[in-house]
Amino acid sequence: MLYAVGDIHGRLDRLDALLERLAPREGDSFVFLGDYIDRGPDSRGVIDRLIELERDFPCVFLLGNHESMFLDFLGWSGKHYFAGEAFLGNGGVETLLSYDYFEADHDAGRRLELPSSHEAFLKSLRLTYHEGEYLFVHAGLGRALLRGGDLRWTLRRVRAEEILWDRFSCELPHELGVTIVYGHTPRPDFEVRWNAPFSIGIDTGAGYGGPLTAIRLPDETIFQAGDSGAIERNDEP
Repeated sequence: MLYAVGDIHGRLDRLDALLERLAPREGDSFVFLGDYIDRGPDSRGVIDRLIELERDFPCVFLLGNHESMFLDFLGWSGKHYFAGEAFLGNGGVETLLSYDYFEADHDAGRRLELPSSHEAFLKSLRLTYHEGEYLFVHAGLGRALLRGGDLRWTLRRVRAEEILWDRFSCELPHELGVTIVYGHTPRPDFEVRWNAPFSIGIDTGAGYGGPLTAIRLPDETIFQAGDSGAIERNDEP
């Protein structure tokens, strides 16, 4: 089975509870939709846990807008890293705390030195992933590209800004021949966004106190970990 996991946002407790509920076995694989860091208390621990998971199971890790901001804030060069000026105001302080950035005396210009394994992890993040009948993105594709009917053409044309930040396109009908699984935009009630057959949004607000969500494919069973523990649901409308 393939499991897609929504935005974790530093909630290692929810990630551990979710993985325990999933109890992955040989042959299972994972796609993580980005936003591993910020807002929650243990961004560093989340990345450590994901690196550990990849040793045992095939994993694809997508870039989220929060990783993009973080890496731009750190001064990394890359066309997918931008908006670093917004990092601290979007939960970045919690990420720096998890790396003990404020613990030691330092000059104002001191840079955060990431563990080498975390650098390798962050450099490996990709923008999209396509498997079978599903396309995985962090946020969206841009409205102008939904009617093209050619998925490969769309993925060549879409801009990183749309993949990482778009909050509207994945709610719309499209002609791409896949179901888009995405994160980035939680509902006010922290429920899954079912837009069958076009898309499924699985950011359910873990960074704001909501549950962390995974969807098992292709049967589209929902698994969640929140304050009340881990649960399994199959509630597609």
